[in-house]
Amino acid sequence: MALLTSIILAAFAGYIGAWYFGAVEGNFALLLFLASVVTGLYWLAERFYFLPARRRAAQSLDTAQAQRREELTRQGITQFDREDDKARERVLAQPWWLDWTAGLFPVILAVFLLRSFIAEPFRIPSGSMIPTLVTGDLILVNKFTYGLRLPVLNTKITEGKPLARGDVIVFRYPPQPSLDYIKRVVGLPGDEVSYLNKELRINGQPVPKTRVKDYFGDNAADARVHMRYWPQYDEKLGDRTHRLLNYPDVRAGVSELDTMAFAGKDQCRYSVEGVTCKVPEGHYFVMGDNRDDSLDSRYWGFVPDANIVGKAFFIWMNFGNFGRIGSFD
Repeated sequence: MALLTSIILAAFAGYIGAWYFGAVEGNFALLLFLASVVTGLYWLAERFYFLPARRRAAQSLDTAQAQRREELTRQGITQFDREDDKARERVLAQPWWLDWTAGLFPVILAVFLLRSFIAEPFRIPSGSMIPTLVTGDLILVNKFTYGLRLPVLNTKITEGKPLARGDVIVFRYPPQPSLDYIKRVVGLPGDEVSYLNKELRINGQPVPKTRVKDYFGDNAADARVHMRYWPQYDEKLGDRTHRLLNYPDVRAGVSELDTMAFAGKDQCRYSVEGVTCKVPEGHYFVMGDNRDDSLDSRYWGFVPDANIVGKAFFIWMNFGNFGRIGSFD
């Protein structure tokens, strides 16, 4: 078993190493699921086979030691060394290959269940959601608001609440589902969304937008906005108001040459003024709050419901600015 366990642990380490160096596209959900299954099997084997076997061996050792001490007592020897107790400890001790598998199972299982059904942590890798979220924010994503999904398969097993305009969601990037993206829901299934001359309209109705105090970028990780002031607006989507940025020197138009091929693209019209799209059933139109510096549905299309991971709701850490910790809209 020690050799088999060494091979299994080496396989896990090899996969993680290949993922880290970019040799394979990693799937953390799958890795955690397999780790839970493997350590769970070891935990069952430990509980129902290996531990009882060690206890039987310890009992046999106790019996042999008791008989030996009786014999020594009959011979007038009443002082005994401690080697018998040490031998019993060695017999009961869990071997390293069980310590690194069965011993880790409760922790791995707890992480797997929490991550799959309660909340999952993510790190914001870019500035596409400034000013709501900045590079380096560590956020939590609610995994049950929109309905529970089976881990790895992502199959929905409960309905939950429907997505609403204005929600900030994490989803699997449609052109490359191994990547997770975060954007704000702008258009729901059946909506006509237009973003023309930097004015957002839903089903022909303009979305209210009000100029507020300029945004000052003080996050060095967001190079474009760092140490500069940019026009900032309050925008009301649905029943919530959030902040967004617009850059005066960036055009609003979207060239079709800048877009990818995607399902439903024939429902979109591109011009020098911007883009207008009809959102298909079962899909969503998403945009970044950093409107002029966000690769979003304007360029790569709609987010299928099957790609939804969960609703982002809380910044639990930013090592460069502790003041950012808290909930957000």
